[in-house]
Amino acid sequence: MGWRDRFGLRRARRRGGPGTNRFDRPAEDADLQALVDFAKSRVGVEFYVEPETFATGTTAVAVATDGEWIRRRAGSPEVVRKLARKLAVPAYDVQIVGYPKRMRDWTARNKRGLSLEDGA
Repeated sequence: MGWRDRFGLRRARRRGGPGTNRFDRPAEDADLQALVDFAKSRVGVEFYVEPETFATGTTAVAVATDGEWIRRRAGSPEVVRKLARKLAVPAYDVQIVGYPKRMRDWTARNKRGLSLEDGA
């Protein structure tokens, strides 16, 4: 069973839900696998759910204790929350709590090393 089946991405796409706008590619198994790999290989990871916008579907930002972070497409907020429960990591709504300062500090320290896919 792929990540899409496990976390409801196919269901969200069929409903015409998040990630279906014409400017963004839909979330894929590789996106969720990247979040899982990041969470398993870093200490103190937290997920921050970013809402769907006109240009992009729902995304998740995974932030480690040292501030290192990645952003990936997620399909829907429910997918991120389900994944967070499975990995036993907290998931926050970024519109309510905002981004952690350590994330901004890490980005400032590592500006040259960021790729476009990491959210630079």
